[in-house]
Amino acid sequence: MLAMKYNLFLDECGDQNLANFNPDFPVFTLCGILISESDYAEIENQIATIKRKFWNTGKIILHSRDIRKCQNGFEILFDLDVKRQFYQDINAVMQNNCYTIVACSILKDAYIRKYGRLSDVYGLSLSYIIERIVFALDSFKDKNIELSVYAERRGKKEDASLLNYYNEVLDRGTYFVNSMRIKKYFTSFEFQDKKANRAGLQLADLIAYPITRYILDKEAVNLAFNIIESKIYKQNGKQHGLKIFP
Repeated sequence: MLAMKYNLFLDECGDQNLANFNPDFPVFTLCGILISESDYAEIENQIATIKRKFWNTGKIILHSRDIRKCQNGFEILFDLDVKRQFYQDINAVMQNNCYTIVACSILKDAYIRKYGRLSDVYGLSLSYIIERIVFALDSFKDKNIELSVYAERRGKKEDASLLNYYNEVLDRGTYFVNSMRIKKYFTSFEFQDKKANRAGLQLADLIAYPITRYILDKEAVNLAFNIIESKIYKQNGKQHGLKIFP
């Protein structure tokens, strides 16, 4: 029997620096988007259509910060009518497609008080995401699944550190999930340049920011989070796909 193929796209919001960080943004979020190959193909097509509609090219790369700042190719969004239509189209992609969000947010102040400043918060977040992705895949009807992981390339040192951490989690497991359960699903891990223009990485980037804003202030108006909240992994009706640590 052929295995069902799934992709896990990873992107972060905020920096992983614990020594010197913006006190107004004291959170690091790693966001994972779990998508089947067939559903991903549809998302790719929809995002490519949006790019051609607004820029007449598929080459522009959606980046949350540039969109919010209307910079680096997104200056057209200074036109409020264009911005409204663009957000309407992007929100439709996030709302109407089938995918699962698993994310981890590290509260830096609380983390430093409890554990100090010497830690790889990216790697720690990845372990929580891997654990909950296993829980999610275990709940799927089809148990014959192969999962490929994609993360944006950050630099040789950072990428090597993350790959080592990923391999350690696969070899040792986590507190709740042993190595065998993880290796049952996780088959590959690949870094990709931003210029590779992967729709999945761009979707993860667009989703990571509203999640982080929600963590910073749960009472603030956050329309983007309202749109994607239902996509966060749930177990027995309870939200298990958003880990806040510590």
